[in-house]
Amino acid sequence: MARVDEYKKHIQSLIQEYASLSSSDREIEVETIIDTERHHYQVVNVGWVNNRRVYGCVLHIDLKNGKVWIQYNGTEMQVAEELVKLGIPKDDIVLAFHSPYKRQFTGFAVS
Repeated sequence: MARVDEYKKHIQSLIQEYASLSSSDREIEVETIIDTERHHYQVVNVGWVNNRRVYGCVLHIDLKNGKVWIQYNGTEMQVAEELVKLGIPKDDIVLAFHSPYKRQFTGFAVS
């Protein structure tokens, strides 16, 4: 349980750091979604640009079965590497945006 609590802290820190650096466009709001009970963490862009609706997930990380699952990374940041720098071992990070077959070649956890 202590490991999961440590991972939650690192994920939240990373999510909040990215959100604070994001969009300088005043029409786009960068929202952080942090669900510590169900272990879902997201950064979402919401707003309008030139009369067009902008809505989309930029970063999505889950904690499942004691591992960090990077579900989606639409940033330029190497999220997995940042998590490793924070002390999360590669074998506890799943690059879920890769197919289960491809994960074995990533150097990170398969599942």
